[in-house]
Amino acid sequence: MSRGDARPLRAGRRTVEIQRPGKVLFPGGGGAKEYTKGDLADYYRAVAPYLLPHLRGRPLMLERYPDGVDGPRFMQKNTPEHYPDWITRAEVAKEGGTVTHVVCDDTATLLYLADQACLTLHRWLSRTDRAAGPDHPDRLVFDLDPPGDDFAAAREAAVLLRALLDDLGLPAAPMTTGSRGLHLVVPLDGRAGFDEVRQFAREVAEAAAAEDPDRLTTAARKDERAGRLYLDVQRNAYAQTAVAPYTVRARPGAPVAVPLTWEQLDDPGLDARRWTIADAVEQARTDPWARLPRRGRALGPARRRLAKRS
Repeated sequence: MSRGDARPLRAGRRTVEIQRPGKVLFPGGGGAKEYTKGDLADYYRAVAPYLLPHLRGRPLMLERYPDGVDGPRFMQKNTPEHYPDWITRAEVAKEGGTVTHVVCDDTATLLYLADQACLTLHRWLSRTDRAAGPDHPDRLVFDLDPPGDDFAAAREAAVLLRALLDDLGLPAAPMTTGSRGLHLVVPLDGRAGFDEVRQFAREVAEAAAAEDPDRLTTAARKDERAGRLYLDVQRNAYAQTAVAPYTVRARPGAPVAVPLTWEQLDDPGLDARRWTIADAVEQARTDPWARLPRRGRALGPARRRLAKRS
């Protein structure tokens, strides 16, 4: 890796300059490998064919670390004026006004964000490039947040939740978060609004917790969880975000949030930080979500099935 002042990377019709590619973003030590800004850019360029389908049309919140993971963190919603005009933007409503988010539609944008030391891409669960608009999500996400680093608890909760969703006619796919737990992602058809989707997600989580109250909870307050795994559905709301598949997390060793097959979830050696920027592209090439339907499901039939269970 060159430690010069800049390194040009070609992306389609554009060339993006990676400034200070040798700048260390992930210090080594303690068993973790060192990674630079150039390494981050190389990873995002390699994973772009698998990552971009999960980003196109979706407003992003950018998690930036200009001085590396040991420095200050910046959570960026509004797009700075100096960003190139070829980067797609989406102006969406917020209380009292609007905010203009970056939308990552191509590899060049990914590389530019890597140059800005944007490690993690947090995406909306709705799209601004569809007729339904940003008020109607086409993804539902359950965040399985285990106590401490108890990944086994997240695995067990995922299996239980999958069985419940199967009964409701909703396919779901697991993803490591690159941090501690798992996300379960459910594709929707985008007809229901956020309020309806979040209420449904809450009812599903409550039904799952009722099946195993000793290990699962929907209590948002940590002091009320009593060592149980938290079934978090709060991301299913307007302007909330979820970590995008194949995005890098700001932890030692540069772990990556990675989609899984259900068979992989059975591996007892699996944990939330199993893949890093060194090998996540290999996992992406296996297309772990190949069996997930391309078209999202309507929420109405699932709601009626859930009501019959009560």
